Parts: sequence; structure tokens; C-alpha cells
Amino acid sequence: MTDRVREQYEAYPYPARDPREEKKRLLTGSPSHLREIDFYCFGGRRDFARPFRALVAGGGTGDATVMLAQQLADAGSPAEVVHLDLSAASRRIAEARVKARGLKTVRFVEGAIEEAAGLIDVGEGFDYIDCCGVLHHLEDPAAALQALRQMLKPEGGMGLMLYGEVGRTGVYHAQGMLRLLAHDEAAPTRLRLARRLLAALPPTNWLKRNPFIADHREGGDAGIFDLLLHSRDRAYRVDEVAELVILGGLRIAAFVEPARYEPANYVADAELKARFAGLGWLERACVAELLAGNLTKHVFYVVESANPVTPPEPDDEQAIPIYRDEETATEARKLRPGGAVRAVRNGLRLSFALPPLASAILARIDGRRTLGEIRKALAESAPPGPDRRTFLRQFRDLFAALNGLNMLFLRTLASG
Repeated sequence: MTDRVREQYEAYPYPARDPREEKKRLLTGSPSHLREIDFYCFGGRRDFARPFRALVAGGGTGDATVMLAQQLADAGSPAEVVHLDLSAASRRIAEARVKARGLKTVRFVEGAIEEAAGLIDVGEGFDYIDCCGVLHHLEDPAAALQALRQMLKPEGGMGLMLYGEVGRTGVYHAQGMLRLLAHDEAAPTRLRLARRLLAALPPTNWLKRNPFIADHREGGDAGIFDLLLHSRDRAYRVDEVAELVILGGLRIAAFVEPARYEPANYVADAELKARFAGLGWLERACVAELLAGNLTKHVFYVVESANPVTPPEPDDEQAIPIYRDEETATEARKLRPGGAVRAVRNGLRLSFALPPLASAILARIDGRRTLGEIRKALAESAPPGPDRRTFLRQFRDLFAALNGLNMLFLRTLASG
């Protein structure tokens, strides 16, 4: 089966990428944004100016590899990023993308995750491992996750992505039809039949009715093959993600974006909200997945089960709020008192009311000031300023909204 997976990605490297595009843009996302990694895996204390070793396990055509290597280069980090993938065709595309950016810190290794320990000089271990969209294609995801954990430093973390079962409704119906129609045919024939089937789907078909799945419409041949003709593919619900993580000897630090895993964000009914509040965090996440129905994938960070690290708390006046990036900072500073921060995620609108001090706080976030310094600056600009209790209460509400949408994080004075 591994040979069939390798053959697929040799013929149809996924996702399709053109190295010439690197001159125009940097593709970023989750997992593996440095500020997410710092917040969720290192408690806001990681100094990326120090040596940093990262493994991209199943790097494909290089999205995570390029993103990580470029961010680390921008941070001045003496980093090493190891790109591991079983497809030579995919590796060549990733290599060309890295070369186009002039990145010198990436090392490429060809092979499967199950073989990684024998292919890579693990040394003292990796500070961080990215494994995005890979485990759900493996014969034994739990064993592979355990193998990755053994290559991780005890204080390190991982960013993972697994397919979401509920949000992929219709995908597996289509896969089942194509297995019956052309399971043993050559790949070009299977692809041709998949295109014909997609064109013939009636309006009642579940895949046709699912607007949140786009690879078959936007991903070209590689997207169709990966979505509908993959030789091994399974999806997970939240509770199954948690079970897999436990089997791997790890614990979930956070689902990303956190707001999408909180069911109270989807309803206005007070009694339902109260019932949700009585559930544990994992139970709430399970309900949110079933309630929203649009989580096509689960992005999450994990650490060793014995690692006690937690993100800084939003009532710690020594914590430093920091925007995800400059684009996010510009967007946040446009928010006005009495307004709300709004977002649309896979067709669902999320809205969070802003506390009265929101605009004044957001205007003073520069990635250097602590919460205590921001509070003092507010008091000096319009005395008497808010008392400590009022300020921290409003910042907690503000942080819950913006961090919930992956816009704002916290770091500590110990981090770089």
C-alpha cells in the first residue's frame, strides 16, 4: 500500500505548486506559524534567535517547509528544517521552492514516516515537528505518531492536521462509487472517470451539496486524485483525534482556531449556552464539531503527555500581547468601541462583542509592552484610567475573541 501511495504522489504531487510563485507570495497558515508554536507548545517563552530544529514529516510539495524555513530565517534563527517525504517528484518541487527563496537551512530526506528514525540523524531530538495531512493516509497512524514522538525533545511540540469526518460528508460516498467503478484501472483512467462522475452528480448528492470541499473544483488533477482516488484515507471526529493523541503518548495543547471548537459561539439560546458551559473542554469541542458541521479538518498542537507547559494567562500583567502578523495588527486596530470582531469560517458567521476598552488596548499593542505597561499607558493618557480588575476583565474578553480567531497571542519576557 505504501508503494501505491508513493506512486500516486510521483504522478500527481500534491498540492500542485509552481516554484515561480515564490517570488510573489509566502503561503502561510496553520499549523506551524511561529507565534502559534511559541504560544501553544512553549508557553510563550521560546526564543527563536536560539538554535531551532524542525522536522516536516510528510512535507509534500513544501508548503510547511517553506513557511517554517522562511519564518525562522526572518527571525534570525540558526535553524535546521528537515523535509521528509516519500515522493521524489514532490521533493523536487519543494527543493525548487526553497531554492527560489534562497533558503539555506533546509535538508531533504526521501522516505516514509515509518522509516524516519533510520533515515534522519535525530541527535538530541527536534524542537518541533509538523505533520500536516499525513497521518490519516498511513496504515497505522498511532504507531507513526509514536515514532514521531520519539524524535521530539521532551519540551518540544508538534503541529498536526487530520481530516474532519463531519465536514467531509460526501467525500467517502464518492470514493466508494469510484472504487466500485474503477478500482483496478490505471491512474489516468480512474482520474477520467472521476471527472465524469463529478460532472454527473445530481443536486441531491452529498458531495455536490457540500460547499466546504473544494479540491475537486480547484486543485486540478492532483486535487481530484488526492480527494477521491487516494488508496488510503480516513477522517476523524474530535473524540477520535483525542484517542489517537493519547495512543501516541501525547496530549492536545489546543485546537486551532479555538473559537470554532466552542459550541456557545454558534447559538444564542441561554439555556443551551449554560448546558455547554457545564461540559468539559473536549466534550464542548465534540459538540461544536457536530453543531457546526463544517470542520473539514482538525488542526491542533500537541506536546508530550508529561509536559506541563501551558500558554500564558490573559490576566498575567507580565505577559506581552502580540499580533499574529502585521496584516492582523492593521485589521485589529480598525475595530471600534461598541463594535464586534466578525469572521466567516466555512459559511458560518462568528461575531464577538468588543469590551469598551478594546480600541484603546489594541492601539497600544506593539509586541513589546506588557499588559501592565499597557494598563499604565491607558491611565496616563486619560486619567483616571481603569482599575486593574476592570482592565484585566476586559482584556480577558478581548483576548478570548481575538485569540479564538487566531489573531492575538501572548508571550513572556523570557521569549524572543
